[in-house]
Amino acid sequence: MIVLGLAKISRLIGNSVLPWKAIHVAGTNGKGSVCAYISSMLHACAVPCGRFTSPHLIDKWDCITINEKVVERSLFQRVADQIQLKNDREKIRASEFELLTATAFEIFAKEKIKIGVVEVGLGGLLDATNVLRDPLVTVITKIGQDHETLLGNTLPAIASQKAGILKPGVPSVVDGSNPAEVLKVVQARSKEIEAGNLACIGERNGEAQSGLWDVLPRSQYQRHQQMNATLAYEATVIALERSGLSAEPSKLATAIQKTVWPGRLQTISLKSLTGRNEPVLLDGAHNAQSAAVLASYVDESMRTGGKPVTWLIATSKGKDRQGILSILLRPNDNLMTTGFGPVDGMPWVEAASPDDSLGQARMLTQLYESWSIPGDVRLALTRATKVSEEGPLVIAGSLYLVSEVLRLLRQSDRM
Repeated sequence: MIVLGLAKISRLIGNSVLPWKAIHVAGTNGKGSVCAYISSMLHACAVPCGRFTSPHLIDKWDCITINEKVVERSLFQRVADQIQLKNDREKIRASEFELLTATAFEIFAKEKIKIGVVEVGLGGLLDATNVLRDPLVTVITKIGQDHETLLGNTLPAIASQKAGILKPGVPSVVDGSNPAEVLKVVQARSKEIEAGNLACIGERNGEAQSGLWDVLPRSQYQRHQQMNATLAYEATVIALERSGLSAEPSKLATAIQKTVWPGRLQTISLKSLTGRNEPVLLDGAHNAQSAAVLASYVDESMRTGGKPVTWLIATSKGKDRQGILSILLRPNDNLMTTGFGPVDGMPWVEAASPDDSLGQARMLTQLYESWSIPGDVRLALTRATKVSEEGPLVIAGSLYLVSEVLRLLRQSDRM
Protein backbone atom coordinates (compact mmCIF):
# COMPACT_ATOMS: atom_id res chain seq x y z
CA MET A 1 0.00 0.00 0.00
CA ILE A 2 1.33 3.45 -0.93
CA VAL A 3 0.75 6.32 1.53
CA LEU A 4 2.01 9.71 0.38
CA GLY A 5 3.34 12.38 2.76
CA LEU A 6 6.51 14.09 3.96
CA ALA A 7 6.40 13.45 7.72
CA LYS A 8 8.33 10.18 7.73
CA ILE A 9 11.00 11.14 5.21
CA SER A 10 11.56 14.37 7.15
CA ARG A 11 12.26 12.35 10.29
CA LEU A 12 14.57 10.00 8.40
CA ILE A 13 16.83 12.70 6.99
CA GLY A 14 16.50 15.15 9.90
CA ASN A 15 16.26 18.92 9.71
CA SER A 16 19.80 19.63 8.56
CA VAL A 17 20.37 21.34 5.21
CA LEU A 18 21.54 18.89 2.56
CA PRO A 19 25.18 19.54 1.56
CA TRP A 20 24.33 19.28 -2.16
CA LYS A 21 21.94 21.10 -4.44
CA ALA A 22 19.19 19.41 -6.44
CA ILE A 23 17.53 19.41 -9.83
CA HIS A 24 14.05 18.05 -9.15
CA VAL A 25 12.07 16.40 -11.97
CA ALA A 26 8.35 15.47 -11.99
CA GLY A 27 5.93 14.32 -14.70
CA THR A 28 4.05 11.29 -15.96
CA ASN A 29 6.28 10.38 -18.89
CA GLY A 30 9.84 11.29 -19.84
CA LYS A 31 11.13 12.26 -16.41
CA GLY A 32 13.60 9.37 -16.24
CA SER A 33 15.01 10.25 -19.65
CA VAL A 34 15.28 13.91 -18.64
CA CYS A 35 17.18 12.92 -15.50
CA ALA A 36 19.56 10.75 -17.56
CA TYR A 37 20.24 13.60 -19.99
CA ILE A 38 20.85 16.07 -17.15
CA SER A 39 23.29 13.91 -15.21
CA SER A 40 25.14 13.10 -18.42
CA MET A 41 25.56 16.81 -19.15
CA LEU A 42 26.66 17.61 -15.60
CA HIS A 43 29.24 14.85 -15.77
CA ALA A 44 30.51 16.17 -19.09
CA CYS A 45 31.04 19.53 -17.38
CA ALA A 46 33.08 17.83 -14.62
CA VAL A 47 30.43 18.60 -11.99
CA PRO A 48 30.40 15.95 -9.23
CA CYS A 49 26.85 14.67 -9.58
CA GLY A 50 24.46 11.98 -8.45
CA ARG A 51 21.22 10.67 -9.93
CA PHE A 52 18.28 9.04 -8.16
CA THR A 53 15.53 7.55 -10.33
CA SER A 54 12.85 4.92 -9.82
CA PRO A 55 12.08 2.15 -10.19
CA HIS A 56 15.42 0.38 -10.29
CA LEU A 57 16.16 -1.51 -13.47
CA ILE A 58 17.83 -4.79 -12.49
CA ASP A 59 19.35 -4.42 -9.02
CA LYS A 60 17.83 -2.40 -6.18
CA TRP A 61 20.87 -0.13 -6.00
CA ASP A 62 21.08 0.70 -9.71
CA CYS A 63 18.58 3.53 -9.19
CA ILE A 64 21.44 5.55 -7.65
CA THR A 65 24.43 6.70 -9.67
CA ILE A 66 27.50 8.76 -8.79
CA ASN A 67 29.22 10.48 -11.69
CA GLU A 68 27.33 8.27 -14.16
CA LYS A 69 28.31 5.00 -12.47
CA VAL A 70 25.92 2.80 -10.48
CA VAL A 71 26.73 3.06 -6.79
CA GLU A 72 28.72 0.16 -5.35
CA ARG A 73 26.51 -2.49 -3.79
CA SER A 74 28.59 -2.48 -0.59
CA LEU A 75 28.16 1.27 -0.11
CA PHE A 76 24.46 1.07 -0.87
CA GLN A 77 23.93 -1.74 1.63
CA ARG A 78 25.97 -0.03 4.35
CA VAL A 79 23.99 3.21 4.09
CA ALA A 80 20.66 1.40 3.68
CA ASP A 81 21.36 -0.52 6.88
CA GLN A 82 22.09 2.75 8.71
CA ILE A 83 18.83 4.27 7.51
CA GLN A 84 16.90 1.12 8.44
CA LEU A 85 18.46 1.18 11.92
CA LYS A 86 17.26 4.75 12.44
CA ASN A 87 13.82 3.81 11.12
CA ASP A 88 13.59 0.92 13.61
CA ARG A 89 15.11 2.79 16.57
CA GLU A 90 12.81 5.80 16.22
CA LYS A 91 9.79 3.73 15.17
CA ILE A 92 9.28 5.88 12.07
CA ARG A 93 7.68 3.07 10.06
CA ALA A 94 8.84 4.53 6.77
CA SER A 95 7.88 2.96 3.45
CA GLU A 96 10.34 1.19 1.17
CA PHE A 97 10.50 4.25 -1.11
CA GLU A 98 11.05 6.63 1.80
CA LEU A 99 13.91 4.43 3.03
CA LEU A 100 15.35 4.32 -0.48
CA THR A 101 15.09 8.10 -0.88
CA ALA A 102 16.87 8.70 2.43
CA THR A 103 19.53 6.19 1.40
CA ALA A 104 20.13 7.99 -1.91
CA PHE A 105 20.36 11.40 -0.24
CA GLU A 106 22.83 10.12 2.35
CA ILE A 107 24.97 8.48 -0.33
CA PHE A 108 25.03 11.77 -2.21
CA ALA A 109 26.32 13.47 0.94
CA LYS A 110 28.93 10.80 1.62
CA GLU A 111 30.20 10.93 -1.96
CA LYS A 112 30.43 14.73 -1.78
CA ILE A 113 28.48 15.44 -4.94
CA LYS A 114 27.72 19.04 -5.91
CA ILE A 115 24.41 18.50 -7.74
CA GLY A 116 21.90 15.67 -7.36
CA VAL A 117 19.38 14.91 -10.11
CA VAL A 118 16.26 13.60 -8.39
CA GLU A 119 13.24 12.04 -10.06
CA VAL A 120 9.91 12.19 -8.26
CA GLY A 121 8.65 8.73 -7.35
CA LEU A 122 4.90 9.39 -7.51
CA GLY A 123 3.08 12.66 -8.01
CA GLY A 124 5.17 15.45 -6.54
CA LEU A 125 3.50 17.45 -3.78
CA LEU A 126 3.50 14.62 -1.22
CA ASP A 127 6.24 12.48 -2.74
CA ALA A 128 9.16 11.66 -0.44
CA THR A 129 11.59 13.46 -2.76
CA ASN A 130 9.71 16.72 -2.19
CA VAL A 131 11.54 17.06 1.10
CA LEU A 132 14.02 18.98 -1.07
CA ARG A 133 13.68 22.59 0.08
CA ASP A 134 15.72 24.77 -2.24
CA PRO A 135 16.54 23.08 -5.56
CA LEU A 136 18.48 24.85 -8.28
CA VAL A 137 15.66 24.28 -10.75
CA THR A 138 12.51 22.18 -11.04
CA VAL A 139 11.32 20.40 -14.18
CA ILE A 140 7.85 19.17 -15.15
CA THR A 141 7.66 16.82 -18.13
CA LYS A 142 4.62 15.50 -20.01
CA ILE A 143 1.62 14.93 -17.76
CA GLY A 144 -1.01 12.27 -18.46
CA GLN A 145 -3.42 9.84 -16.82
CA ASP A 146 -1.65 7.47 -14.43
CA HIS A 147 -1.97 6.48 -10.75
CA GLU A 148 -5.43 8.06 -10.72
CA THR A 149 -6.42 6.47 -7.40
CA LEU A 150 -3.65 8.41 -5.66
CA LEU A 151 -3.30 11.56 -7.76
CA GLY A 152 -6.83 12.21 -9.04
CA ASN A 153 -8.71 11.17 -12.16
CA THR A 154 -8.49 14.43 -14.11
CA LEU A 155 -5.50 16.09 -15.75
CA PRO A 156 -5.84 19.28 -13.65
CA ALA A 157 -5.89 17.22 -10.44
CA ILE A 158 -2.80 15.28 -11.51
CA ALA A 159 -1.08 18.48 -12.64
CA SER A 160 -1.74 20.01 -9.23
CA GLN A 161 0.19 17.17 -7.61
CA LYS A 162 3.07 17.43 -10.09
CA ALA A 163 3.25 21.21 -9.66
CA GLY A 164 3.74 20.65 -5.95
CA ILE A 165 7.51 20.47 -6.55
CA LEU A 166 7.66 24.16 -7.52
CA LYS A 167 9.40 26.27 -4.86
CA PRO A 168 9.39 30.00 -4.01
CA GLY A 169 12.10 31.83 -5.91
CA VAL A 170 13.23 28.70 -7.79
CA PRO A 171 13.10 28.76 -11.62
CA SER A 172 11.28 25.96 -13.39
CA VAL A 173 11.11 24.40 -16.84
CA VAL A 174 7.90 22.77 -18.09
CA ASP A 175 6.91 20.83 -21.21
CA GLY A 176 4.87 23.42 -23.06
CA SER A 177 3.22 20.80 -25.27
CA ASN A 178 1.12 19.75 -22.27
CA PRO A 179 -2.62 20.45 -22.62
CA ALA A 180 -3.74 24.00 -21.82
CA GLU A 181 -5.57 22.81 -18.70
CA VAL A 182 -2.30 21.35 -17.36
CA LEU A 183 -0.25 24.47 -18.11
CA LYS A 184 -2.91 26.63 -16.47
CA VAL A 185 -2.56 24.69 -13.20
CA VAL A 186 1.24 24.82 -13.28
CA GLN A 187 1.28 28.55 -14.05
CA ALA A 188 -1.24 29.27 -11.29
CA ARG A 189 0.81 27.33 -8.76
CA SER A 190 3.98 29.12 -9.84
CA LYS A 191 2.31 32.50 -9.39
CA GLU A 192 0.71 31.51 -6.08
CA ILE A 193 3.98 30.57 -4.38
CA GLU A 194 6.06 33.22 -6.18
CA ALA A 195 8.33 30.69 -7.84
CA GLY A 196 11.17 31.87 -10.06
CA ASN A 197 10.92 32.20 -13.83
CA LEU A 198 8.67 29.56 -15.43
CA ALA A 199 9.94 28.56 -18.87
CA CYS A 200 7.37 26.77 -21.03
CA ILE A 201 9.40 24.93 -23.67
CA GLY A 202 7.87 24.46 -27.09
CA GLU A 203 4.51 26.09 -26.45
CA ARG A 204 4.10 26.92 -30.15
CA ASN A 205 3.09 23.75 -32.01
CA GLY A 206 5.06 21.59 -29.57
CA GLU A 207 8.37 22.51 -31.23
CA ALA A 208 11.47 22.60 -29.06
CA GLN A 209 12.85 26.14 -29.14
CA SER A 210 16.40 25.82 -27.87
CA GLY A 211 19.95 26.57 -28.95
CA LEU A 212 20.54 22.87 -28.44
CA TRP A 213 19.17 22.17 -31.91
CA ASP A 214 21.70 24.47 -33.49
CA VAL A 215 24.19 21.74 -32.54
CA LEU A 216 22.23 18.46 -32.54
CA PRO A 217 20.59 17.03 -35.71
CA ARG A 218 16.89 17.15 -34.87
CA SER A 219 16.08 14.43 -37.41
CA GLN A 220 17.89 11.80 -35.33
CA TYR A 221 15.43 12.20 -32.45
CA GLN A 222 11.78 11.31 -32.11
CA ARG A 223 9.47 14.20 -31.26
CA HIS A 224 9.19 13.25 -27.58
CA GLN A 225 12.96 12.78 -27.37
CA GLN A 226 13.45 16.28 -28.76
CA MET A 227 11.24 17.70 -26.03
CA ASN A 228 12.88 15.68 -23.24
CA ALA A 229 16.36 16.63 -24.42
CA THR A 230 15.36 20.29 -24.59
CA LEU A 231 13.85 20.28 -21.10
CA ALA A 232 17.05 18.66 -19.78
CA TYR A 233 19.29 21.10 -21.64
CA GLU A 234 17.45 24.20 -20.41
CA ALA A 235 17.35 22.89 -16.82
CA THR A 236 21.06 22.08 -16.91
CA VAL A 237 21.97 25.53 -18.21
CA ILE A 238 19.95 27.12 -15.39
CA ALA A 239 21.51 24.84 -12.76
CA LEU A 240 25.04 25.52 -13.98
CA GLU A 241 24.48 29.27 -14.10
CA ARG A 242 22.97 29.29 -10.60
CA SER A 243 26.03 27.35 -9.43
CA GLY A 244 28.39 29.91 -10.94
CA LEU A 245 29.49 27.56 -13.72
CA SER A 246 29.56 28.02 -17.47
CA ALA A 247 27.50 26.01 -19.94
CA GLU A 248 29.12 25.24 -23.29
CA PRO A 249 26.37 24.21 -25.76
CA SER A 250 28.57 21.88 -27.84
CA LYS A 251 29.75 20.02 -24.73
CA LEU A 252 26.18 19.63 -23.47
CA ALA A 253 24.94 18.48 -26.88
CA THR A 254 27.67 15.84 -27.12
CA ALA A 255 26.68 14.54 -23.68
CA ILE A 256 23.06 14.20 -24.81
CA GLN A 257 24.17 12.24 -27.88
CA LYS A 258 26.08 9.81 -25.67
CA THR A 259 23.30 9.32 -23.12
CA VAL A 260 21.97 5.78 -22.79
CA TRP A 261 18.66 5.21 -20.99
CA PRO A 262 17.73 1.49 -20.99
CA GLY A 263 14.18 0.37 -21.60
CA ARG A 264 13.13 3.34 -23.72
CA LEU A 265 13.10 2.54 -27.45
CA GLN A 266 16.10 0.33 -26.70
CA THR A 267 17.35 -2.09 -29.33
CA ILE A 268 18.55 -5.39 -27.86
CA SER A 269 19.70 -8.79 -29.08
CA LEU A 270 18.05 -12.00 -27.88
CA LYS A 271 20.56 -14.25 -29.65
CA SER A 272 22.11 -15.55 -26.42
CA LEU A 273 18.64 -16.37 -25.03
CA THR A 274 16.57 -17.54 -27.99
CA GLY A 275 18.89 -17.67 -30.99
CA ARG A 276 17.10 -14.81 -32.77
CA ASN A 277 19.46 -12.93 -35.09
CA GLU A 278 17.28 -9.90 -35.76
CA PRO A 279 17.21 -6.94 -33.33
CA VAL A 280 14.36 -6.55 -30.84
CA LEU A 281 12.77 -3.35 -29.54
CA LEU A 282 12.45 -3.07 -25.75
CA ASP A 283 10.31 -0.28 -24.29
CA GLY A 284 8.77 0.27 -20.86
CA ALA A 285 5.62 2.02 -22.13
CA HIS A 286 3.10 1.43 -19.34
CA ASN A 287 0.32 3.98 -19.81
CA ALA A 288 -1.73 5.29 -22.71
CA GLN A 289 0.46 8.33 -23.31
CA SER A 290 3.73 6.39 -23.52
CA ALA A 291 2.00 3.63 -25.53
CA ALA A 292 0.99 6.23 -28.12
CA VAL A 293 4.62 7.30 -28.48
CA LEU A 294 5.73 3.69 -28.89
CA ALA A 295 2.94 2.88 -31.36
CA SER A 296 3.90 5.87 -33.49
CA TYR A 297 7.52 4.74 -33.59
CA VAL A 298 6.59 1.13 -34.45
CA ASP A 299 4.13 2.19 -37.15
CA GLU A 300 6.67 4.49 -38.80
CA SER A 301 9.84 2.45 -38.38
CA MET A 302 8.96 -1.24 -38.06
CA ARG A 303 5.85 -1.89 -40.18
CA THR A 304 7.76 -1.56 -43.43
CA GLY A 305 8.50 -5.13 -44.53
CA GLY A 306 4.98 -6.48 -44.89
CA LYS A 307 5.30 -8.78 -41.85
CA PRO A 308 3.11 -8.40 -38.77
CA VAL A 309 4.55 -7.04 -35.55
CA THR A 310 4.90 -9.60 -32.77
CA TRP A 311 4.32 -8.16 -29.31
CA LEU A 312 5.40 -9.58 -25.96
CA ILE A 313 3.43 -7.67 -23.35
CA ALA A 314 3.05 -7.67 -19.57
CA THR A 315 1.28 -4.98 -17.57
CA SER A 316 0.97 -4.16 -13.89
CA LYS A 317 -2.30 -4.50 -11.99
CA GLY A 318 -4.17 -1.22 -11.90
CA LYS A 319 -2.84 0.09 -15.20
CA ASP A 320 -5.09 1.02 -18.13
CA ARG A 321 -4.52 -2.31 -19.86
CA GLN A 322 -7.29 -1.83 -22.41
CA GLY A 323 -5.98 1.61 -23.31
CA ILE A 324 -2.44 0.32 -23.77
CA LEU A 325 -3.46 -2.68 -25.87
CA SER A 326 -5.88 -0.73 -28.06
CA ILE A 327 -3.16 1.79 -28.89
CA LEU A 328 -0.39 -0.71 -29.63
CA LEU A 329 -2.11 -3.54 -31.50
CA ARG A 330 -3.05 -3.59 -35.18
CA PRO A 331 -5.12 -6.23 -37.05
CA ASN A 332 -3.17 -9.44 -37.73
CA ASP A 333 -0.38 -8.64 -35.25
CA ASN A 334 0.92 -11.50 -33.11
CA LEU A 335 0.64 -11.23 -29.33
CA MET A 336 2.26 -13.10 -26.45
CA THR A 337 1.12 -12.03 -22.96
CA THR A 338 3.14 -12.85 -19.87
CA GLY A 339 3.81 -11.61 -16.34
CA PHE A 340 6.79 -10.78 -14.16
CA GLY A 341 7.98 -11.84 -10.73
CA PRO A 342 8.12 -9.97 -7.41
CA VAL A 343 9.84 -6.58 -7.58
CA ASP A 344 12.59 -6.10 -5.00
CA GLY A 345 11.60 -3.39 -2.54
CA MET A 346 8.17 -2.88 -4.12
CA PRO A 347 5.87 -5.56 -2.68
CA TRP A 348 2.75 -3.69 -3.81
CA VAL A 349 3.61 -4.16 -7.50
CA GLU A 350 1.97 -7.19 -9.16
CA ALA A 351 1.64 -8.29 -12.75
CA ALA A 352 -1.81 -8.30 -14.31
CA SER A 353 -3.18 -11.70 -15.37
CA PRO A 354 -1.70 -12.68 -18.77
CA ASP A 355 -4.86 -14.67 -19.53
CA ASP A 356 -7.05 -11.64 -18.87
CA SER A 357 -4.77 -9.44 -20.99
CA LEU A 358 -4.96 -11.88 -23.87
CA GLY A 359 -8.75 -12.12 -23.62
CA GLN A 360 -9.02 -8.35 -23.66
CA ALA A 361 -6.72 -8.07 -26.67
CA ARG A 362 -8.73 -10.63 -28.63
CA MET A 363 -11.86 -8.53 -28.10
CA LEU A 364 -10.08 -5.40 -29.34
CA THR A 365 -8.73 -6.65 -32.66
CA GLN A 366 -8.19 -9.70 -34.89
CA LEU A 367 -4.82 -11.26 -33.99
CA TYR A 368 -2.92 -13.65 -36.26
CA GLU A 369 -1.33 -15.73 -33.48
CA SER A 370 -1.86 -15.14 -29.77
CA TRP A 371 -0.68 -16.94 -26.66
CA SER A 372 -0.74 -16.45 -22.91
CA ILE A 373 2.45 -17.60 -21.16
CA PRO A 374 2.14 -16.91 -17.42
CA GLY A 375 5.05 -17.00 -15.02
CA ASP A 376 7.92 -17.69 -17.43
CA VAL A 377 9.40 -14.72 -19.28
CA ARG A 378 12.19 -16.85 -20.79
CA LEU A 379 9.64 -19.23 -22.31
CA ALA A 380 7.59 -16.26 -23.51
CA LEU A 381 10.69 -14.83 -25.25
CA THR A 382 11.32 -18.18 -26.92
CA ARG A 383 7.72 -18.43 -28.12
CA ALA A 384 7.74 -14.83 -29.37
CA THR A 385 10.97 -15.46 -31.27
CA LYS A 386 9.47 -18.53 -32.96
CA VAL A 387 6.19 -16.83 -33.84
CA SER A 388 7.82 -13.64 -35.14
CA GLU A 389 10.18 -15.60 -37.40
CA GLU A 390 12.29 -12.79 -38.88
CA GLY A 391 9.63 -10.11 -38.49
CA PRO A 392 9.60 -7.20 -36.03
CA LEU A 393 9.44 -8.11 -32.34
CA VAL A 394 8.56 -5.60 -29.60
CA ILE A 395 8.62 -6.14 -25.82
CA ALA A 396 6.53 -3.60 -23.89
CA GLY A 397 3.87 -2.88 -21.29
CA SER A 398 5.89 -2.50 -18.10
CA LEU A 399 9.29 -1.41 -16.82
CA TYR A 400 9.18 -4.50 -14.62
CA LEU A 401 9.01 -6.71 -17.73
CA VAL A 402 11.93 -4.69 -19.14
CA SER A 403 13.81 -5.42 -15.91
CA GLU A 404 13.20 -9.17 -16.15
CA VAL A 405 14.33 -9.29 -19.78
CA LEU A 406 17.53 -7.37 -19.05
CA ARG A 407 18.21 -9.56 -16.03
CA LEU A 408 17.82 -12.70 -18.16
CA LEU A 409 20.19 -11.26 -20.76
CA ARG A 410 22.76 -10.46 -18.09
CA GLN A 411 22.57 -13.98 -16.72
CA SER A 412 22.87 -15.44 -20.22
CA ASP A 413 25.89 -13.29 -21.03
CA ARG A 414 27.65 -14.51 -17.88
CA MET A 415 27.26 -18.17 -18.84
